[in-house]
Amino acid sequence: MKQPLTFNLTLFLTLFLLSCATEKPANLSVAREEVKQYYESGKFDEELTKVIVDAIREFEKVIFKDKSVVIFDVDETALDNYGLAEQMGFGYVYELNKKWNAELKAPAIKQVKELYDFLLSKGAKVIFLTGRNFSEYDATYQNLKNTGYTVFDTLITQIGDETKMNAKDFNSGKRVWLTERGYEIIGTVGDQWSDLEGEYHGIQVKIPNYLYLIED
Repeated sequence: MKQPLTFNLTLFLTLFLLSCATEKPANLSVAREEVKQYYESGKFDEELTKVIVDAIREFEKVIFKDKSVVIFDVDETALDNYGLAEQMGFGYVYELNKKWNAELKAPAIKQVKELYDFLLSKGAKVIFLTGRNFSEYDATYQNLKNTGYTVFDTLITQIGDETKMNAKDFNSGKRVWLTERGYEIIGTVGDQWSDLEGEYHGIQVKIPNYLYLIED
C-alpha cells in the first residue's frame, strides 16, 4: 500500500456517504461493512472486469511502435492489498504496511494482469510507476515478478525530495521525463486520479478503489 507520509492516505470508507450528499455521515462500522461486502460479494470484480474489457477495446485501436509504453501504478492496480486493508481494519497501520510489503504478500489483480498480458501481446512496453519509497524498491520489484509481471522496462519509485511531492505532480513529472527519453506514452493505468492526470497520460484506465483515497 502507498505511503501515507507522501500521499496523505485517507480512509475511503466515507465514499458512499459523501456521494449521497447527506447532512450526517453514516456510522463508520456500517461503512466498513458496506465496503467489505462490495469487495467480497463479487460486485467489485464485476465492476473491475467491465473497466478492463472497455480498456482492451480502446487499446485494440492503437498501433504500437517500438517505444510505445503503458504506465501502470502498483498498489491497488497491479497488486492487490485488500488482505492488508482487512488486517488494518480498513485504516492504516504503518508497521503492518511495511511488513506486508517486505514479505511480498500482495497477489496480482487478475483483471489488471489480463490487461498487462494483452498489451505485451500487442507489442507494448510496460513501466511501473509507484509512490512507494525507494527503500521498498527491491521488495516491490520481486513482488511484481513473483505475481507474473515478469516483463517490464523499469520500475520507478520515489527517492529523496520526491517523497515531499504530491501524487499528481510526481506521476505527471515522471511521465514528462520518460517522454523526453523517447517513450511514447499510450496509456496510464491507476486506481487514483492522481495516477492518471497531468501531462502525457494517453488512454486513462481508472481502476476502482474503495479502500482509500489519495489527495492530490
